[in-house]
Amino acid sequence: MDLSQIRRVSARQLARLRRASANQLNRLRKASEGSLEQIKSASENQLNRLRSVSAERFDRLRSASAGQLSRLSRVSRRQMQRIREFTAPKSFSAMADIPNGQASDKITEGALVLEGGAFRGLYSQGVLDALMENDINFRCVVGVSAGALAGLNYCSGQIGRSARINLAYRHDSRYVGVRALRKAHSIVNLDFILRDVNAYEPFNEQYFRNPERKYVAVCANVNTGKAEYMEKSSCSDIIAAAKASASMPYVSPEVIIDGQPYLDGGTSCKIAYQWAIDQGYEKIVVIRTRQREYRKKPMTRENEMAEFFYRRNPQFAKALADSNINYNRQCDELISLEKQGRIFVIAPEKEVKVSRVESDVEKLGELYFEGYRETLEHLDELKAYLNR
Repeated sequence: MDLSQIRRVSARQLARLRRASANQLNRLRKASEGSLEQIKSASENQLNRLRSVSAERFDRLRSASAGQLSRLSRVSRRQMQRIREFTAPKSFSAMADIPNGQASDKITEGALVLEGGAFRGLYSQGVLDALMENDINFRCVVGVSAGALAGLNYCSGQIGRSARINLAYRHDSRYVGVRALRKAHSIVNLDFILRDVNAYEPFNEQYFRNPERKYVAVCANVNTGKAEYMEKSSCSDIIAAAKASASMPYVSPEVIIDGQPYLDGGTSCKIAYQWAIDQGYEKIVVIRTRQREYRKKPMTRENEMAEFFYRRNPQFAKALADSNINYNRQCDELISLEKQGRIFVIAPEKEVKVSRVESDVEKLGELYFEGYRETLEHLDELKAYLNR
């Protein structure tokens, strides 16, 4: 095939291609126009559907959001209240009125005996601060339970420290509450106020260790049921002894000191005045946390509970079961000794309506100031007793 033939064929093919392309283009245009109409109509339908769906969803979302917002607001208010109570627990409103300072180096001859009573010990703390402010710093301090705890700060000469700690941290769960239970396996974490709180209010260890003053914590030996009097100069860990003295039976783990288990000293001896007499002290001042007329009821069901709970330690169980009877006997003896002028007693002048684990810090604060005021009122009588 020559060049002219190829050109004629190509021309015919080109014409057919042009006609085919024109026809295809028309068909494509028609198809495109139809598709565009379909797309436009479909888009309008979809848009309308979307608009109606969106409007319904928006209405549902708005109503749901309003309900959810209301629920969230209620939850947030509750959570915020819990957070506020946790991070900024309520403390005594008159904290600024609690005295502050360091006791003098003057030593008063005699023994100071401190009764226990858990948070009723705020009364004793008020008494101790009044004594320190008036330069009455006894050579010997012997305390039971809460009395042992308060006695630490009295022997460290830190005026107001006991009260500030108890009134500021009463609602801190690291001290009393869930966090205390998790860490100390007790509703009251004594390690918090004996060790942890030193980061916020340091303990005057140097003043406390003065060898011229004696500090004694009364503990109950769980194996023997007998009271043991642990003195700071001979005890391997006197802070642990103070903890043991205040660790309540049933709800607190035993405190191990030198391989022996100990609990609340009040189990075996609630007021250690007889120990002070036996040690030969001529001047003995007893600080009570109950009014003089108060007596405990004999335990009945508690006896059975003590026997069951401490069945492996029968002597301790018996001491626990007999503790109220022994306490009432001690109260009677104290009245007799006071009448004889052998000892001097500072006790609440009205009924103490504060529980062992009282949560009302205003009641606790008022009890503190009762002890403080009543001590100042009887200060001249106390000085006369000490100087005769």
